[in-house]
Amino acid sequence: MTRPSLPVPGSSNVPATTGRPQWQQAAIAISAFVVGLYVLEFVDMILGNRLDGGGVEPRTLDGLWGVAFAPVLHYGWGHLVANTIPLLVLGFFVMLSGIGRGLAATGIIWVVGGLGVWLTGGSGTLHLGASVLIFGWLTYLITRGLFTRHFGQLALGVVVLFFYGGMLWGVLPSQPGVSWEGHLFGAVGGVLAAWVLASDVRSARAAKVVTQ
Repeated sequence: MTRPSLPVPGSSNVPATTGRPQWQQAAIAISAFVVGLYVLEFVDMILGNRLDGGGVEPRTLDGLWGVAFAPVLHYGWGHLVANTIPLLVLGFFVMLSGIGRGLAATGIIWVVGGLGVWLTGGSGTLHLGASVLIFGWLTYLITRGLFTRHFGQLALGVVVLFFYGGMLWGVLPSQPGVSWEGHLFGAVGGVLAAWVLASDVRSARAAKVVTQ
C-alpha cells in the first residue's frame, strides 16, 4: 500500500484556501443591508414614525445630519417596498466586483447625494429614502465600463441601461413629494464613483503607454 505524499509548503501541491465565491459575498452583503432597512422601518413604526425626522433638511444645521441617515429611512412600508427590488438587483451587481470596491462606490454616492440635496433642495422640505443609492448604483454600473474599458463591465452597463434606464427620467422635477434632487445627485455621485474607482486602471494604462 502506498502512502499519499504530503503537500510541500510553497509548492503548487498545497491546497488553496478559498472563502465564499464573490457572487455569494455580494448576495449576502446586499441582502443583509436590505434586511437592515426592514428592521429599521419596523422600529420606526413602533416609535410612531419619529425616525423619519432624520432625513435631509436643506440648508439647516440639524438637517445636515440627514446626509448620514436619510438613505436608510423611508416614508412607510410602501416607500421601502418600492425600493426593494432595485436595491437588491443593482446593489448585487455593484458588490459583485468586490465588497470593498462596492462599499467605496456606495460611500461616494451616499455623501455626494446627501450633500447635493442639502445644498439645493427646497426650503422646508425633508428628503429621505434609498433612492439616492439606487440612482447612484444605476449610473455607476452604466458608466464604469467607459472609464475602465473593461468589456464585461461595458456589457453589464448596457444590460442595466436597457432594463433600468427609464428610471433616469426621475432626475428631473416630476410629481410633488418625490425628491428629484436626491435622484439627480445620487446619479452624479454614481458617475463620480465610477471615475474615481477607475483611477488605478487609468494609471496602469498610462504607465503601459509610457513604457511602450
